[in-house]
Parts: sequence; structure tokens; C-alpha cells
Amino acid sequence: MKYFYLLFLCTICSFSAHSQVLKNLESELVLLNVKTGKEKVILREKRHFEAPNWSRDGKFLIINSDGKLEKVSVKGEKLGIIDTGFADRCNNDHGLSYDGKWLIISHNDSRFTSPGGSSRIFILPVSGGIPRLVTANYPSYWHGISPDNQWITYCAIRNGQWDVYKTHVITDKEVRLTDTDGLDDGPEYSYDGRWIYFNSHRTGRMHIYRMRPDGSNQTQLTFDEYDNWFPHPGPDNKSIAYIAYIEDQKGGHPFGKNVKLRLLDTESKSIRDLTPVFYGGQGTINVHSWSPDGSRIAFVRYTDND
Repeated sequence: MKYFYLLFLCTICSFSAHSQVLKNLESELVLLNVKTGKEKVILREKRHFEAPNWSRDGKFLIINSDGKLEKVSVKGEKLGIIDTGFADRCNNDHGLSYDGKWLIISHNDSRFTSPGGSSRIFILPVSGGIPRLVTANYPSYWHGISPDNQWITYCAIRNGQWDVYKTHVITDKEVRLTDTDGLDDGPEYSYDGRWIYFNSHRTGRMHIYRMRPDGSNQTQLTFDEYDNWFPHPGPDNKSIAYIAYIEDQKGGHPFGKNVKLRLLDTESKSIRDLTPVFYGGQGTINVHSWSPDGSRIAFVRYTDND
């Protein structure tokens, strides 16, 4: 049960307590060149925003703040709030279909209550519109979509245990992919559809894993002293960007910790730092944020001026 409450405290929603309490917080939307390490801050504001997605055409990014989703150009121009209809309590688990036409969101539905949250997954046109429910069960937190846009992957608690699931976007046929002690989270398809990458606390420390789309061949990929979360496969099908907590977080992924971004090469098994250590964590890079050409990733860095 300790994993249950840790994830509840750390994951619930984008407009959670820390976004309301840290009134002097500054958020920076950063574009990072993966090869050179050069950073470009395109938006800096005294408020809390999170979890950038890069549009499939490369023209804009999507972030969430206070339950809303916003568009920001790659130059940092604010392009307005996306109309998500009744889904006005969106958390930081959102993203785009591979064809760029659809937006998948995780909305905290106030009609339901659960110790793990009330998030359910919806889909709507990327330009905005009326959300269509995909997952009837809750809580469900979206993380990935298959390259053919037919299956979504997500983290969910069922019968008291957090595991990775997938479901068809039309039929809502829920398929359980992991079944181990400890928290499994952050499932995301590779661009070629051959793998689902995820993070797991099954060894007592959070590490990066991958498995086949049917849940078979679950293999651990990181073995270091960091707490490794949210693997994001790149377009080259070998580069995995992820966030590493410097200290053991005991199965959680809280906001306001020392973290860095790292890159795993699945062919050579080598890992290198993409950034120095900075103030971040929850909200920094929860969801897929690679540029379409694979040259850059977007992330959020914070400054607490309290």
C-alpha cells in the first residue's frame, strides 16, 4: 500500500496543491538540443505550468496549467487555451496521436472519487472540441499511443495495485500488461511500435524497462543509483530520454527535487547526461516531448523564489 499512497500524493493533477502554494514559482519552457546540449528558454513566467508535448508538425507545443491545456509556438508565443469542453481539470498526462490529428487527455472527473484519483482518459481533435471517453475505469493516467493510433497505454490502479495497461481507442477493451509488486508507470510506444518503454519500482528502486506490446519480454534497462522515470523513445527508435532523480524518492516522483535529464542508447546501452542537475521533477517531462526530427526535446525547469 505504500506505493499506492506515494503515487497518489505525487501524481494526482496539474492543478494540485504545490501549484497553488508556491506563489513565487517561476516556470521555464526549455528547448534542448540533444546533440549539442544547447538550451533555449522560450517561455518564462511566474506561474506553474507543466509537461510539454511537441506537435507532430513541429510548429507548437502543448503545456498544461490550472487544469487547462495551452498552445505555445516554438518561439514562445502564447497561442491560447485549447477548447477541451467539459474537461477542465486536465492533469499532466496528455499527448498527441502519431498523425497529429488527435489530442489525448487525462481529466480528473469531479463526479467520481477514489484514493488514487478520478482521472479518466478522453480523446478530441487537436484543434479542440468535445472530448470522447476512452477509459471508463478510473483512475487512468495516459502516457502513450501506438503508431497506428489504435491503442493507448496508461498507468492505472485496479484492485489496489498500480500497473501498466493498454486499451483500444474505440472498444475500451482494457488489457493488463504488467503484474508485479511495486509501481509500474509511464508506458510509451516506440516509433516503430515494437516496444513499450516504462518505469518500474519492482526492484525497490525506480528504473527504466521495456516490453513487447503484448506485455512479454519485460527487460530492465537502467541499473544505476538514480531514480529513473518517464522514458520517452525518440524517432530514431534507439534514443530514450528520461528524467533521473538524484536521490531515492521511495517510489514517488514529487515536484521540487534535484533532477537531470539523461539519454539511453538502446543499441550500445550507453547513457549520458543531457542536462546538469536542476530544480524540477513532477511536471518537468512527464510525457512525450521530442521534436519531430528528433533533434530536440522540450522540458520545464522551475525556480522557487520563496
